[in-house]
Amino acid sequence: MLQQSPMYAYIPARDVARARRFYEDTLGFQPKAEIAGGVHYEFAGGTGCFLYPTPNAGTSQASQAFWQVEDIEREVADLKARGVVFEHYGMPGQGADGIANQGGARAAWFKDSEGNILAVIQGG
Repeated sequence: MLQQSPMYAYIPARDVARARRFYEDTLGFQPKAEIAGGVHYEFAGGTGCFLYPTPNAGTSQASQAFWQVEDIEREVADLKARGVVFEHYGMPGQGADGIANQGGARAAWFKDSEGNILAVIQGG
């Protein structure tokens, strides 16, 4: 039954105001609603995320969320133009642009203002 329901990401923030500046000013997101000290953002296909206050932000060493994109080179270039810095993990197939080619999927990772790891992915 769960697979028939929408799924959303929770993104932790130590400083919600700082995180909102990153998500809204840098990435250009429009908030949908403010809830319990956090912010809900909506995305394509009825998906979304909730940015919420917690002292545990940035502690995960795994990706918190990713966006499935049509043209990863365009998205990476656009994000870089907005000041986003992409992570280089030294993995085979990761180019100087930060885009990794892994098993048919291409991905690039970046961190938000709270240290959370996020990604853009094409294919797979």
